[in-house]
Amino acid sequence: MPVSSWRCRKVGAACDSGDVRVTGRDLERIPPGNLWVPRGEFGALWVAAEKLTSANGERGIADWVPAGVALTCRWVARAVSETANAQRLPVRAPVTGRRVLAFEEAIEAEYLAAETMLVRASPPALVRSQPGYVEAVSATLRWAWRATGSAPVLVPVAE
Repeated sequence: MPVSSWRCRKVGAACDSGDVRVTGRDLERIPPGNLWVPRGEFGALWVAAEKLTSANGERGIADWVPAGVALTCRWVARAVSETANAQRLPVRAPVTGRRVLAFEEAIEAEYLAAETMLVRASPPALVRSQPGYVEAVSATLRWAWRATGSAPVLVPVAE
């Protein structure tokens, strides 16, 4: 399934400011070991998450689920962000915040970090302050990296 190009504004405390554009070229550049699902399906989820995150931001809605999916997709795809002084940096890992390119061991470590956060007796601030975010990161990695379960379901928030 071809991925249409989509441009959106990143919103939320966990997101960088700027625009995201998902293209077929972005998907082609993903290292083969980073995905265990078809690229077209991954791209469709990524585009949908970016669109919903942008739409929520424009409506002033803080919905951390699509933001978690979008940021996870960006990281797995090795997207880069651009700073105000035009410096290009790898997107931060969605849960640990490490600025490391996604590769097999880093993806597994990020997945385990997300799962660990979710089962802690005393949930960390990230889980408490951004409801659904860590769950979305975990679900995205479980599907795209571990090839277990189905893709996260993105549901628009009613006004």
